[in-house]
Amino acid sequence: MIDLGAQQYISVTTYRRDGTPVATPLWAAQDGDAVVFWTPAGSGKIKRIRNNPEVSVAGCDVRGNLRTEPVRGRAEVLDAAGTERVRELLRRKYGLIARITIFGSRLRRGPEGTVGVRITGV
Repeated sequence: MIDLGAQQYISVTTYRRDGTPVATPLWAAQDGDAVVFWTPAGSGKIKRIRNNPEVSVAGCDVRGNLRTEPVRGRAEVLDAAGTERVRELLRRKYGLIARITIFGSRLRRGPEGTVGVRITGV
């Protein structure tokens, strides 16, 4: 099994109501037996996950070109404490660039403007 949390980027595919897949390359980190990522709270992927938590995940490059075979998982949008944990895991993994990105996001969107997502079953 591929350690998706160790990948530089992962491609998370969510599904529209009509079943159309939408893939997005993201930063991710390992959190125990799950993979986590962070994204704007009002993003399309969050709306799609709330409608259908089934996702497909694969390692990819920054442009979303897959580097590993996709695996199925189940996504969960996290609360404020869980989101802060995701931010910390990303800071540890990506270092200074993550600190700058997360800080800039807090300035633009406020502390509730982003949410963490946990994917299990991968």
